[in-house]
Amino acid sequence: GNLGASRGICVGTEEECKSKAEKNEAPPQKAGLDMMINFALDSAQLDQTARAELDEFAKALKDNRLSTFSFVVEGHTDATGTDSYNQGLSQRRAQSVAAFLEANGVESARLEAIGLGKSHPRVANPYDPVNRRVEMRIRTE
Repeated sequence: GNLGASRGICVGTEEECKSKAEKNEAPPQKAGLDMMINFALDSAQLDQTARAELDEFAKALKDNRLSTFSFVVEGHTDATGTDSYNQGLSQRRAQSVAAFLEANGVESARLEAIGLGKSHPRVANPYDPVNRRVEMRIRTE
């Protein structure tokens, strides 16, 4: 998929942002701010790769330019297992990522961990391991 799709982020008043958007001058968001971590089957454990990526992500979040952003930490599962089990597993995945970021100095108030179960597969095959993931998105509200 297109992981680097840009979403314009505007800093300023609503009016300034509207006029910028109309002139199409809003700078594209840096690719890679939204992030994805993958998990083993039936696991909420962070592997070495995930820890290394989250360590970098935590450093980035502590940068002054990003310090105003809050993130939704979304846990997901593949289609193996019941809805209720997957709901719990996806929540544990989101919480393990949020807890790691908090342990690395990101304020808990900036992170909202939610579990979405198997309802939002990333790829067409609901059993694909790619669906066992946590995605971090900038909270836009």
